[in-house]
Amino acid sequence: MELLKLSRGQLEFFAAIQRRLLKGLCEHRDLSERVARLQSIPGVGEILALSWALEVGEVDRLPSIAQAVSYCGLTSAQHSSAGKEQRGPISKQRNKQLQTMLIEAAKLAPRYNSQLAIVHERELQRGNRNQATLAVARKLNLVAYLMAVDKSGKPFEMRASGEEAA
Repeated sequence: MELLKLSRGQLEFFAAIQRRLLKGLCEHRDLSERVARLQSIPGVGEILALSWALEVGEVDRLPSIAQAVSYCGLTSAQHSSAGKEQRGPISKQRNKQLQTMLIEAAKLAPRYNSQLAIVHERELQRGNRNQATLAVARKLNLVAYLMAVDKSGKPFEMRASGEEAA
């Protein structure tokens, strides 16, 4: 019983520290504006926006979306032969924290988006669950949205034609 109380106390202490840390980060003037812009993207919450802003730093250091996707660890080698395409394992040279955040977002996305649910189900039929999640992460294209909003300095908005734009 004593061990359970100790564990509960540590959990409550950790939660309090985490709340104070998030509050402090969100009160930083430049960071809070940037996080608010990033949160204008559907599906991007406070934690993902903060993770992006803190891990990427100055967004101008990533000149293209392809380099940003690679930095986040969502790229892999792609082999094609005789009309068949096969992807290799994802890169081990990546920002592990951002990769984890984006993969977690991709795990939740099919619950809220029917098109992504179809992608997930199709990939699940072909391979394993991790491959399906990675396909959703690539289709979700969240890195491109994060880059566009961050570089433009403007909130995310939907285009009138139905296409999404920053």
